[in-house]
Amino acid sequence: MSKSIELLFLGTGTSHGVPVIGCDCSVCRSDDPRNKRTRSSALIRIIPDDPAAGNPTNILVDTAIDFRQQMLRERIDRIDAIIYTHHHADHILGLDDVRVFSDRQGRIDCYAPPFSAQRIRDVFSYAFGSPSRNNWGGLPQLNLRVIDGPLQIGGVSIIPIKVPHGPVISVYGYRVGPLAYVTDCNAVPDDAMEQLRDLDVLVIDALRYTPHPTHFSISEAISAARQINARQTWFTHICHRVDHATLAGELPPDIQPAYDGQVVKAEENEE
Repeated sequence: MSKSIELLFLGTGTSHGVPVIGCDCSVCRSDDPRNKRTRSSALIRIIPDDPAAGNPTNILVDTAIDFRQQMLRERIDRIDAIIYTHHHADHILGLDDVRVFSDRQGRIDCYAPPFSAQRIRDVFSYAFGSPSRNNWGGLPQLNLRVIDGPLQIGGVSIIPIKVPHGPVISVYGYRVGPLAYVTDCNAVPDDAMEQLRDLDVLVIDALRYTPHPTHFSISEAISAARQINARQTWFTHICHRVDHATLAGELPPDIQPAYDGQVVKAEENEE
């Protein structure tokens, strides 16, 4: 039996978002909806081809600052699991709004890299610490688990792929069958490159035209995409110095910028 894998780009912007507060550049003033970029996040849907096999599984990648806005915009009504790439503010600070889902569904499993799990616990100590008699507000009900190898969610294997986010910290990208999502990185080491072979769809960080110490520039992202050689590559985590239509016109058809609300698909075949 095969499963369809869909990736919904919830957000394709940087930690500032686009438009940037107080900025009067042409991209921030643009009427092109593809230049409206919320903070980077994605929703991976595992869809059984046989309807009798059950409902799709919704796997959220990061709880971005704009999580509530993204959920309302895309009319998402269920989150089955959460996987975190890392603990930077733009990728985790929407976590409190997950309580709307856990109120309806019960506790939700979320998974974080070993180098990020404690940071998430510290930031959201009210949610992950001991219950307090004085906290009568709603709390997200979550099981925070440290990733120590491949995950099995929705009947598929999710493989964590460690890549550097500058000289100090690392992030996890994730491979789900023939699709991989790798954001906030500035290199793809040899072992990660091997894990990214034979992809149909690659999503990868491409911040801006000029170099940056912790993110791929567009030229660097093109080079990495050519090495990985996926059938189709989509750029994400794009800043306000990049106009969507201009960049799309400069790139070949098999490497293109993504935009908020876009859906891309792949197939997971089982023996």
